[in-house]
Amino acid sequence: MKQIELIPHLFRTEYSKITAVLCKLLGFEHIEIAEDIASETFLSALETWTYKGIPENPTAWLYLVAKNKTKNYISRKNIFNGKITSQIKYSSAEKEEIEIDLSDKNIIDSQLQMLFAICHPSISTQAQIGLSLRILCGFGIDEIANAFLTNKETINKRLFRAKETLRFDKVQIEFPGHVEMNNRLETVLTTLYLLFNEGYYSESNDSVMREDLCLEAMRLTYLLIENEQTNQTKVNALFSLMCFHSSRFKARKNDHGDIILYNDQDETLWNYDLISKGVYFLHQASRGTTISKYHLEANIAYWHTIKADTREKWENILQLHNKLLQIDYSPVAALNRTYALAKANGKHEGIREAEKLRMTGNPFYFTLLGVLYTDIDNLKAKENFQMALPLAKTEADRQIIQKYIDSL
Repeated sequence: MKQIELIPHLFRTEYSKITAVLCKLLGFEHIEIAEDIASETFLSALETWTYKGIPENPTAWLYLVAKNKTKNYISRKNIFNGKITSQIKYSSAEKEEIEIDLSDKNIIDSQLQMLFAICHPSISTQAQIGLSLRILCGFGIDEIANAFLTNKETINKRLFRAKETLRFDKVQIEFPGHVEMNNRLETVLTTLYLLFNEGYYSESNDSVMREDLCLEAMRLTYLLIENEQTNQTKVNALFSLMCFHSSRFKARKNDHGDIILYNDQDETLWNYDLISKGVYFLHQASRGTTISKYHLEANIAYWHTIKADTREKWENILQLHNKLLQIDYSPVAALNRTYALAKANGKHEGIREAEKLRMTGNPFYFTLLGVLYTDIDNLKAKENFQMALPLAKTEADRQIIQKYIDSL
């Protein structure tokens, strides 16, 4: 791999690891220092590798430089507080030597502990996702702003306030106790779920899907599975759900980047290895005695990996939606149920249930009604599509709605 390709690749994979370890070492009070050291490490790589070439082991080179920069900073600023002093080891030469552990195990532990710290209830969900993207996924401020459809100033202020809150509350970067671990795990899973959805249902004007967001959510979720304390059935269910959805990445958009709806997808482009992995983790998730919303959504996603448009398929999906509404009601979930109802019991029943929702500010509500009215009352179908059009948030959604209108 050439240097021009290698450094961005390593930045995506290693920046977050270095940052997490240094944040754990220095604490939230010095989180910006950890980020700066990680960034300066890659700047050094760019400057050095340009003239001297890529080292034999680029990752080890980065870790060594990050360690040296951290030691130099601590020595220079003399910030030997209790947290850092506890990390100090003494060499045989009786010289103070700070141990900065960039082993695989400590990197994984640091990332998980940082994930639990970031998902502290004292900060908002949006801030939790933003900090996760920044610290644990290595995303730049521009990328985070793009994901949230906002500007850099807003993101900088949001992240700054979140960091200040975590500092003020003296949140520790460590695994919580058993009871707090279970309570916080719900927030962690919500953050990862929303992070995945942020990528899968991207509202970015230049992308119908952000695979990088999805893959980072999957990577962090898998870290939870690999950890004995957090390898719970609902974590497996969430990872299964992500596998099923991500299996359709290639089929979900065309060569021009336009979205391809489920019914029009070429199933030969689906990733059946990921589908098999999803089935495996769904089986792992079934070993418990409780059912979470992730179990139900993963089962719904499983049925969507079967392209055949059968009554059995839609009746199963409908029953799963019914259970989902019982344990985690939301208007969007109710709207999704009406499509399954129409497929299982006919469009007329779907229309009756959909119109009860009165989600007049939601473009998908009018789009669904347009789809259901098509071939029953094409005039009403067109009226609903036309009401959906100005409400659509992305160009991709507007193009889809316009195609429906043109087809009528």
